[in-house]
Amino acid sequence: QVQLVESGGGLVQPGGSLKLSCVVSESISSFFSVAWYRQAPGNQRESVATLLVDGRTRYLDPVKGRFRISRDNARNTVFLEMTNLKPEDTAVYLCNVHRDWRDYWGQGTQVTVSS
Repeated sequence: QVQLVESGGGLVQPGGSLKLSCVVSESISSFFSVAWYRQAPGNQRESVATLLVDGRTRYLDPVKGRFRISRDNARNTVFLEMTNLKPEDTAVYLCNVHRDWRDYWGQGTQVTVSS
């Protein structure tokens, strides 16, 4: 069973930055895509950023230019760098990897943007 462990969440003021990490128990180069999702209370889970195996990226419109997804294959780690954070970015952020029509999820890390 693939395991994912996120870290790096916390409380940050508007305009601040955070860098999330997700360590995967298997080689991330074996997955078709790695991604970050988020879910705020009362809202549906939404895809924030996706990195495909060929290097292409996709971002949710509200985070374009502020968030960046990357990976370190040697450390089996996926990152999400978040800058200029806004209160509406507050959510639980979950790491996702996809392979062979299956999705694997981490437990999530809380990001709270508040003054």
